[in-house]
Amino acid sequence: MLHGKTVDSGIPALNHVLGGLRLGDNVVWQVDRLENYLRVACPFVQRALHDGRKVVYLRFAPHQRIIPEKPGLQTIEVDPRPGFDLFSAQVNKVIEEQGIGVFYVFDNLSLLVGEWATDELLANFFQVTCPYLHELDTVAYFALKRGQHSHSAVARIRDTSQVVIDLYHVQSDLYIHPIKVFDRYSSEMFLPHIFTGETLTPVFRSGDASSILISASKSPLKIKADSIAPWDSVYRQLAQYDPEELQRLEGTVEIQALKVELAQMLIGPYPEFRRLAERYLTIRDLLGIRNRLIGSGRIGGKAAGMLLARRILLSDPGPVDFKEVLEEHDSFFVGSDVFFTFLVNNGLFRLRLRLTRNSRILPEEFEAVEERFRAGRFPDEIMEQFKDLLDYFGQAPIIVRSSSLLEDGFGNAFAGKYRSEFCVNQGSPEERMDVFLEAIKLVYASAVNPDALAYRRQRGLGESDEQMAILIQRVSGMRHRRYFFPPLAGVAFSHNLYRWTDRIDPEQGMIRLVLGLGTRAVNRLGGDYTRLIAVSHPTLRPEAPSKVAAYSQHRMDVLDIAKNQLRSLPVMEVVGKDGLPSFGFFASDMQEGFLKEVEGDSLSHLQQPVLTFDRLISRTRFVAIMRDLLAKLEAAYGYTVDTEFTAFVGPDGEIKVNLLQCRPMRLPGAAASASIPADIPPERILFRTNRTISGGVVRDIRFIVYIDPQVYAQQTPLETKRVVGRLVGRLNRHPELLAHRIMMMGPGRWGSSNINLGVNATYSDINNTAILVEMAREEHGHVPDVSYGTHFFLDLVESRIIYLPLYPDEPETAFNRGFFERAPNDLLRLLPEAEGLEALIKVVHVPFAAPGLSARLVADARNGNALCYLAAEDDPDEHATEHPPGSEKDPAKSAKFNYLP
Repeated sequence: MLHGKTVDSGIPALNHVLGGLRLGDNVVWQVDRLENYLRVACPFVQRALHDGRKVVYLRFAPHQRIIPEKPGLQTIEVDPRPGFDLFSAQVNKVIEEQGIGVFYVFDNLSLLVGEWATDELLANFFQVTCPYLHELDTVAYFALKRGQHSHSAVARIRDTSQVVIDLYHVQSDLYIHPIKVFDRYSSEMFLPHIFTGETLTPVFRSGDASSILISASKSPLKIKADSIAPWDSVYRQLAQYDPEELQRLEGTVEIQALKVELAQMLIGPYPEFRRLAERYLTIRDLLGIRNRLIGSGRIGGKAAGMLLARRILLSDPGPVDFKEVLEEHDSFFVGSDVFFTFLVNNGLFRLRLRLTRNSRILPEEFEAVEERFRAGRFPDEIMEQFKDLLDYFGQAPIIVRSSSLLEDGFGNAFAGKYRSEFCVNQGSPEERMDVFLEAIKLVYASAVNPDALAYRRQRGLGESDEQMAILIQRVSGMRHRRYFFPPLAGVAFSHNLYRWTDRIDPEQGMIRLVLGLGTRAVNRLGGDYTRLIAVSHPTLRPEAPSKVAAYSQHRMDVLDIAKNQLRSLPVMEVVGKDGLPSFGFFASDMQEGFLKEVEGDSLSHLQQPVLTFDRLISRTRFVAIMRDLLAKLEAAYGYTVDTEFTAFVGPDGEIKVNLLQCRPMRLPGAAASASIPADIPPERILFRTNRTISGGVVRDIRFIVYIDPQVYAQQTPLETKRVVGRLVGRLNRHPELLAHRIMMMGPGRWGSSNINLGVNATYSDINNTAILVEMAREEHGHVPDVSYGTHFFLDLVESRIIYLPLYPDEPETAFNRGFFERAPNDLLRLLPEAEGLEALIKVVHVPFAAPGLSARLVADARNGNALCYLAAEDDPDEHATEHPPGSEKDPAKSAKFNYLP
């Protein structure tokens, strides 16, 4: 036997994609038109005859001949009408008589169902015939009509065959999309390819692939229809109508009632979402969701928010026609019921219940919980739908995202609390499935991670029904060299709280923009900077012109196809010397200290490329599109919105946007107005800042956790910096501090992944503080990047934690360093295990450091000013008047404090 020896398909480009055919291969072509089968079968036969092979055409269907008569081709007719048993026996006899190494072409197998009236007998025939052909070192071609057979029958055929390939038209183009290729692999094998007869061109760009597959695969998941549950009953009642008839009947009472019922089953009973769903989602939209839902249950807040926002943009009139701008989403959903089935079947339900009720788990304990989730298994019917999903995407990168029922809701964003896992999706189908299942399980486990539990407890949601659905999205992007990424990605807010100049209109919003994956826009990464765009004045920057290059993006997040992993790399290493399509819209060239626009995409003629996005902003409609997008969504939601997006720029500056996420964002204190007292003696002022983002008055602050920025930057070794965030977390949860208001102060950026630049604290480490102050020194004309726009900032907003960036170097600010240096340190009394860190971490008990006084903060978000000072309980904090110069001060306000020399 010569199993595995490579043979020629007759199509050189197909040989390249598949790594050739092999002796023993049964090749199933799933076709939308019979003539497409001829396009691949005829070259196969021609090549085999040319190579001197014996070729048999098995003829049993009433359609036209697949292969015309030609010298050397043997045609054998077998009659299927006597039934499955006799037909299978006759075919088996032909194979036995023909012997080893014969090549076969079969007629369209789908027509056997017309004779036998069942898909199961068709699958039985295939399972009987193909192993025998495989044993005899044959290569056999079969045709199967796409979308015509039951899920179970197709699954059995797929599992028995060695090669399964989809062959279909989208408009005038013909596509070849390998679904299964046994024991062979290349990085392009499982992508859709445009087939011209001579060439096969892989489709790398996500928007193009989405459009192709959405058109070609109306029902990519095989959904069982034998349930009597209300869920499937409602679906079947609506699915019985053809799309045109359903559209005509949508206004009737009966159809409206079914629509409302289906919407509640998919999206949930939440009033705000129901209002938007009833207004914007059509029955066709709801049926489309159901056709892409794995299992049953609800799709969760993140998925619902994304779908509703897209429909709002496509429905509401405005300056931008989003039908021309918005890309297809091409997403799938794992229903919330699957989560509970997974928990119950794997003995995890009681564990989740215990953790949810306890609401406290240490990071090291959570690692053991994750391992238990990783060991879990899914039911067979869910696994079959997972296979459908991976067949659909092929080797296109995907992302598995949490979409819990409470997530991205009105008032509860859960920003960054649950996991999102990229699947670069390279390797054999089995390897890709393993990685995909791992991603699903990690997202499920994140429902009980420490940050999520702390957030739920803080928001009063500890006992709420938090079911975890999952949103699976095609990663938006394109392939460039060995990397996959979107040219543009970011977050955009319909309200801009971070105004570095009074010229900025906060009502028009703000954008954080990056090259590459949007992970860099929502996470805090040291040493790198996003492009902040004030929508009202997009060309304004927070940096001095000479410092734009230093405070720009230098690294980008990409999916490395060759290494099958997410990586962070220098921008120019990814782009390469030949440049990137439309790179001139993203980069400027620093020449002799001045930035100049770039023409073309190549880097070879540039002295110092800098990511400024200047031409994107000034020469395209990008900002205008985002302005209209944000305005439409805010008007429909009735709230400030926070969105995530990717974007593409064509060679002539045309813009395409993919909206990935939209959630309402409540801003407590964002517009708070408070009069800053003007008569506070200098020795009582702890700090003053003029870049306040959230406002309000916080009285009676008894404890200040202060991390000295200079000691942290200059004297603290890396191993010590790694534990600072955990120690802050212990103080955050300490019973004595929990009984009072706390303010935390320390080097920005808090929450950064770079411990050299800030405290690596998570939400559960700071959630009990009333105020978080990030202290950063202004460096050579640059206003340091703040938290605004990151997941970390959203945590602070939703928890009503007042966030203040403090820049001690600015002349308009003040910082009383003497108070913090001389105040007694309570650290070791509260945490004896922190011995040796007293110079770095100080816990100031304010009434002890300043008898009879506590700290008070007055922050005015409207004008950006804030003042923190020492105050007695009866001191006024509003409408205070300034003492004239030289006037006598109130003696009570000049009391001596313990920290004074």
